Amino acid sequence: MKILTALAATMLATTAVAEGHLPDLEGREIVVVAENAYPPLQFIDGNGNAVGWEYDAMAEIADRLNATVSYENISWDAMIPAVSEGQYDIGMTGITIREDRAEVVDFSDTYMTSEMVMLVRGDEDRFADAAGFAANDDLLMAAQPGTTPFYVGVYDVLDGDEANPRIKLMETFGATVQALRVGDVDLVLTDGTAGAGYVDASDGALKIVGEKLGTEDFGFIFPKGSELVAPVNAVIADMAADGTLEALNTKWFLEYKLGE
Repeated sequence: MKILTALAATMLATTAVAEGHLPDLEGREIVVVAENAYPPLQFIDGNGNAVGWEYDAMAEIADRLNATVSYENISWDAMIPAVSEGQYDIGMTGITIREDRAEVVDFSDTYMTSEMVMLVRGDEDRFADAAGFAANDDLLMAAQPGTTPFYVGVYDVLDGDEANPRIKLMETFGATVQALRVGDVDLVLTDGTAGAGYVDASDGALKIVGEKLGTEDFGFIFPKGSELVAPVNAVIADMAADGTLEALNTKWFLEYKLGE
């Protein structure tokens, strides 16, 4: 039903686009909040600029809707509550569409689907899959509380105990990867797109092991009842139809080199 509903929405939105009926927001300012810690979706580059897949997508959305965008920065754990309370118009940071989150915010249609992978150091030889990690009590995992990697780690890798001391909680995704690099933890779970970016930029210091652990759909978040959901969905469908989403994937997941 979810797939059929999304497909129907996409077809309707694409039809509207084809007829030249994308909404005109008449220069409205949209305040977007990001964490800037989840490359290549959004992060701070070597020149101190906030860049990434989501920034490019949001710029395209604003252009097609005749809107302007201003950006704010916030930590992950504060983002959903802040958007829910109406402090910002849109939130973005590779947010997995989940039913519990949809109780407090509205989601856009899916703009990207990814799969969870196990990111480890390049010389890791103590385990090669989730079962091997779980079987060794000396091994530690880093995760941000309340994120999809956290829940996958708790329920798909470990024993279902959200207070398991083998999960070391950290404020940002970048901090989890740094902890992995320096040996403070032994595993970070991430979506395949971000994981591939980190591996590619690591010069052999990081690698991905084991089978993929699940599929997640990413969406932008809005305050409940936001009038921006439908216009943004229309543009997402437009960008899917004309190849823009695929072009962004190519730019940020294949061509762009983290750290350059």
